[in-house]
Amino acid sequence: MKVSEKILLKLENMKKYVDFLKSYKGITKEKLSQDYVLRSAIERNFQLALESVLDIGEIIISMKDLEKPEEYKDIIEVLGKENILPMDFAERFAPAAGFRNILVHKYTEVDIDELYEHLKQDLSDFDFYADCVAKFIKKLG
Repeated sequence: MKVSEKILLKLENMKKYVDFLKSYKGITKEKLSQDYVLRSAIERNFQLALESVLDIGEIIISMKDLEKPEEYKDIIEVLGKENILPMDFAERFAPAAGFRNILVHKYTEVDIDELYEHLKQDLSDFDFYADCVAKFIKKLG
């Protein structure tokens, strides 16, 4: 499988996770906090979407032999420095890696307000990221 195909597959998976999240964008905070199964599904899909972002970034960094990131947030920042993502977007989106860490390592401490806020406000960031990566792949030929 070519690198561009690997990236496109990860983008497709990310879109599936984000589409799931978008389908619950209208949920109330009360419903989110009371419905354990739904909350778990939303947390998991956020985690998988963020893992996809980071995996794609790592693939690009490896492929182009770019600066090796020390932390997950650095993956997004490196893509900004290399003009694969606009730098202002990379700086704003990089902290999402910290949310991924909370979902993975501190899942018992996931703040319902933060989860709700990400669900309501930040899903378009995934679409913008996907658009930037798609433009990058197109340039590869």
